[in-house]
Amino acid sequence: DVGEMYSRLLDHRPVIQGEIRYFVKEFEEKRGLRELRVLENLKKTIFETNEHILPKCQQDMPGSLNEIFKRLQAANEMMHRLQEREHEARKLEADKLMAREEKHAAHWEEFMKEQQNERAEVDEEHRKAMERLKEQYSEMEKELTKYISF
Repeated sequence: DVGEMYSRLLDHRPVIQGEIRYFVKEFEEKRGLRELRVLENLKKTIFETNEHILPKCQQDMPGSLNEIFKRLQAANEMMHRLQEREHEARKLEADKLMAREEKHAAHWEEFMKEQQNERAEVDEEHRKAMERLKEQYSEMEKELTKYISF
């Protein structure tokens, strides 16, 4: 009695084995045929590919590759021409920029020379004005000394 109660309460192997058998049976019935059909369809597709599509692709490939190669060469030539044009445009732009810089440098040199000349003129005018003022103040000082002696 105790052994039977023990096996019913604690030994779950018969129950688990029954569930496993049920699961396998359901899985095989529901999934087994579907997967078999999928595998058969794959086999059929592979066979068709090997027998019909692959030989046709092998026959068409040389002509198509030649056409593709010609198109790639034409595209490559066009890109080369575009690069040359862009290079020429950049060179032309660089030449224009260099000419503008040289013109600007020449203009700057001329401006600096003019500034130097004007500075020399202003300095000369200032020196002359200083001399006149010195003469004027010395004359005023002489006149002032005349009045101081009285």
